[in-house]
Amino acid sequence: MASVENAAIQAREKTLNAVDPQTPNVPRMYDYLLGGKDNYAVDREAVAEVVRHAPDTPFMARENRAFLRRAVRFLAERGIRQFIDLGSGLPTQGNVHEVAHQVAPDARVVYSDVEPIVLTHGRALLANTPEVTVIQGDVRRIDDILGDPELNRLIDFEQPVAVLMLAVLHFIDDADDPQGVVARLRDAMAPGSYLAVSHVTGDFDADSSIQEAAAAYDKATYQITLRGRADVMKLFEDMELVDPGLTTLSMWRPDPGAIVPPRAERQWCYAGVGRKGPAGR
Repeated sequence: MASVENAAIQAREKTLNAVDPQTPNVPRMYDYLLGGKDNYAVDREAVAEVVRHAPDTPFMARENRAFLRRAVRFLAERGIRQFIDLGSGLPTQGNVHEVAHQVAPDARVVYSDVEPIVLTHGRALLANTPEVTVIQGDVRRIDDILGDPELNRLIDFEQPVAVLMLAVLHFIDDADDPQGVVARLRDAMAPGSYLAVSHVTGDFDADSSIQEAAAAYDKATYQITLRGRADVMKLFEDMELVDPGLTTLSMWRPDPGAIVPPRAERQWCYAGVGRKGPAGR
């Protein structure tokens, strides 16, 4: 274990030294929001600007990770043994494979992210975990990801698979057709597969604070596009939404006994899980 941790530390230092320290980087910003160490001063300054407009941003980042854990556990308990986490970001506590393996030790997981730091750091951590891998891929070029040999080594698209797109689609602008990206994924998925999505919204942005927080990403590696409920629903076209449907992060199947925060139904991030039915349905 110590050797794996040392390799991860060395990979982190090597990769951080090789990347742009002057531009706020979205995965590093998210890492900082979750209390991680894989970030620069420029990332922390950008997060401070986001938080200035939307003070609950760190809480929402944690709620997004909590939604991921609940969704993965839910899917594993329903027999899913293949997971693809697109736009996975830097490894942190409660990763997909860790949650899935608590239910199904034989579950196979592929992480994909466009950022080299994710690839290098993730591979160092997962060097001794053959049923899990990390690939570099841009979701805007989804066919490249679907055709990746390392992904296809672990994932059998003839069998149900869970595709996770958490806090990633709002970083794809309309010109790059996020609905088309998801449609291509749905076409590749076998019946009985699932799609999990979280996506920021301006639907409850009465004082424009979320719009101003999103604008703080204009100088970062990727910009945010806020979308309303109707547009997020289109991502689940031809899929059956799992109860409770498209809701907000804290409202999606909270753990038994969990205290749901006030006004959770008006959080500025939607969350939902859809199931692909039989062909022709």
